[in-house]
Amino acid sequence: MIRRYGTQLRAAMMLADVAFAAILAVALSDMMFRGTEGRFWADALPEPVYGLAMFVSAWVLTLWLHGAYRLRAHWSLGSEARVIFRAASLFALVSFSFLYLAKIPDVSRPYMVILLGVLFVSAVSIRAIMRWSFGRARRRGQNLRTLLVLGTGAGGRQFATKLDEHPELGLRVMGFLGEATDALPSQWQYLGQIEELPDLIHREVVDEVAICLVTEDWALIESIVSLCEAEGKIVRMPVAMPRLSIATSHVEDLDGTPVVSLLSGPRSAIALGAKRAIDLVGGTLGLIVLSPLLLAISAAIVITDGRPVLFRQERVGLHGRRFKVVKFRSMVRDADAMVDDLRDRNEIKGHAFKITGDPRVTRIGLFLRRSSLDELPQLWNVLRAEMSLVGPRPPLPSEVDAYDVWHRRRLSMKPGMTGLWQIEGRHEPEFDQWVQKDLEYIDRWSPWLDVKIIVRTIPAMLRTEGR
Repeated sequence: MIRRYGTQLRAAMMLADVAFAAILAVALSDMMFRGTEGRFWADALPEPVYGLAMFVSAWVLTLWLHGAYRLRAHWSLGSEARVIFRAASLFALVSFSFLYLAKIPDVSRPYMVILLGVLFVSAVSIRAIMRWSFGRARRRGQNLRTLLVLGTGAGGRQFATKLDEHPELGLRVMGFLGEATDALPSQWQYLGQIEELPDLIHREVVDEVAICLVTEDWALIESIVSLCEAEGKIVRMPVAMPRLSIATSHVEDLDGTPVVSLLSGPRSAIALGAKRAIDLVGGTLGLIVLSPLLLAISAAIVITDGRPVLFRQERVGLHGRRFKVVKFRSMVRDADAMVDDLRDRNEIKGHAFKITGDPRVTRIGLFLRRSSLDELPQLWNVLRAEMSLVGPRPPLPSEVDAYDVWHRRRLSMKPGMTGLWQIEGRHEPEFDQWVQKDLEYIDRWSPWLDVKIIVRTIPAMLRTEGR
């Protein structure tokens, strides 16, 4: 199964198994032995907490060894139940053997039989519920990624069909490029010829590109891969292919079809999940801890310059997704209408706009911008998954329209409130150097790098060197 999008489901199933095993073991023990002299976890074992931890760990390990966390191409509740039954049978055999060899007679055997039966039912139920809920969420458009198929032939249609049969992956086929044909089912859209690829990926939100072309022109395929790599797109190739040195590749599986995946950005789904966890924790704690400061800034803006307190502006996020960024208002109300008159004072060489002593900035806004406190409401964008705590700054649509091809790879990662550019190149006058810092961040990215950037951002804010 395509591993990047199955990791969330696997992690959710594993965490649920851990939680249910611990809860069921304690709850069942309490129900069976309440009011009696023997209580399984409290009296039968010398270290009940450690015993519970070992029991839960052994159960999850047994499930893992039997492939209960593997996302099978041909999944059914019956096949899942058979796998878990084999795991539970082995786990029962090992557990009773351990109790006998370790001479622990006080542990109730009927209790163990009932517990293992309940664990089997809960594990099967967890998988059924998880797969149903993930599939339902993806069918409703939540956390979807879009995939463009190159090739309207049988291979492209077959690949798209298999993706549709696995909604839990969250990959939505947006349409096809290739030779015009009447063979495409109504749910898929024909978007034009292959030559229209560059314009299409600039105009639409495209996360991945599947190359399903029937051609011997490998130069064409290499040029497509090069373009996708330059813009940070993941490439899927469900066909045999020569060795390409353009991006790091690995072979995955979709319903028995080998899929060569070319990745040019962050590859670890677990690390990306950790990044989102950091965003959720940091965003939530930030809004709670900083709420007095947020209220004080809001009051200061109202007193000195009136309403509105917040400023909302359309920005471009991951792979071209549009969203409304939220900031404290630091400029006069008609600031956007004054941009053209100030364009000749722009101090940035390239596709950005900044000037020292901007006449649109209010008195309180000057302090907010220098200290970057005007950015704090973007914690809301972080919680909405439109932004991350760390990443490239979200550009304006007009700036993106003027990007060179290599600039667009900065859109391959979710925009952030702070980033490498903010702490290392904040006063750099050339936009290309900003982008170089963003690309350096994308290429070096790890959760630990995010933590280091967040820590270094605090003294940068205290120095009030922003503008």
